[in-house]
Amino acid sequence: MTPFSSRLSAVALCFGGLLAGLAQPAFSDAGMPQAELTIGMYRIVAEVAATQEDRMRGLMQRKSMPPSRGMLFVFTEQQRHCMWMKNTLLPLSVAFMDESGRILNVEDMQPQTEDSHCAARPARFALEMNLGWFREKGLSAGTKVGGIDRLAVQVR
Repeated sequence: MTPFSSRLSAVALCFGGLLAGLAQPAFSDAGMPQAELTIGMYRIVAEVAATQEDRMRGLMQRKSMPPSRGMLFVFTEQQRHCMWMKNTLLPLSVAFMDESGRILNVEDMQPQTEDSHCAARPARFALEMNLGWFREKGLSAGTKVGGIDRLAVQVR
């Protein structure tokens, strides 16, 4: 093997390793997988709460969340789900979505309250973002969220 071909092999091996790493799902500090979502021209990196344990914990005890980050709750069934803010320190807005990813309604939620915030109709997903995020971007009922269609199979 010539020095050039060995360097080429090393580059190919590194590039192959990089590609393999990109194929793996990213995980948050909380150990939840992450997914990239799009709403119009906006890109969101969302932690995916697809297990019962992750859905119950949600964003509890978090003190901050970057502006283009959120948490996507993936429910096992499409029904009229409700959220509350017990032990949640951040003010949040939640968009409830049907199984096609269309927003049904958006609710604003205050920290450390036990008020119920419910989907207007049966929902399969809920996306929590910092308070006012949807309103500031002009996003409301009827808007389609891209990237969630493939996540319904992750539910446990």
